[in-house]
Amino acid sequence: MPIKVALHHLTHYRFDRPVQIHPHSIRLRPAPHSRSSILSYSLKVNPEHFINWQQDPTGNFLARLVFPQRAWELRIQVDLVVELHTINPFDFFLEPEANTYPFDYPAEMEADLAIYRSPADQSDELTAWVKEIQETVIQPGITTVDFLVNVNAFVANRVGYIIRMEPGIQDCAHTIRSAKGSCRDSAVLLMHLLRRLGLASRFCSGYLIQLKADEKPRTGPAGPSEDF
Repeated sequence: MPIKVALHHLTHYRFDRPVQIHPHSIRLRPAPHSRSSILSYSLKVNPEHFINWQQDPTGNFLARLVFPQRAWELRIQVDLVVELHTINPFDFFLEPEANTYPFDYPAEMEADLAIYRSPADQSDELTAWVKEIQETVIQPGITTVDFLVNVNAFVANRVGYIIRMEPGIQDCAHTIRSAKGSCRDSAVLLMHLLRRLGLASRFCSGYLIQLKADEKPRTGPAGPSEDF
């Protein structure tokens, strides 16, 4: 049964003097291809500004903001109502030639996928993980879905989750050595692993909405104690 939830996101800066705020690109609107149903959305920004809505090459919305006057504060507020429903993550199909790993991408897609296959991270730590995955995780004739599940499990079992308030993303070597990272750190690590293993992969982000369960489960983790 779907559940409607409201999300409120506020970013607020106050300055000790009027400052010139440089142009901003705000990426806080769900993508049009999101599986969740967005029932309403609003973006409110102070101070006075000009706004142009754009879409990037992968179809994501971004708001381009220009501030003509100096200001004492910058306030960015997002409110949305979303309908959450159970989603089967395996509700997709693969072309027959991509059912088993490894596989070759069609020649006509090579140029479009090149940026998502570029293995930017060449650290020794990541290279060691790639070798271990190739030797222990990948079996002859493994299906592509099983390969992806196994690589995800490999990262999940090696990297503990932490809430990290510092800006930016840890490099892969640091995440591997420390064996811990935030969700964005693990996501970027997984992205680089998949690229090194020959799959086109890109980073994506979003809002996490988790609700307290009506009843405690009889087995397994209890989940969040409060809605957040």
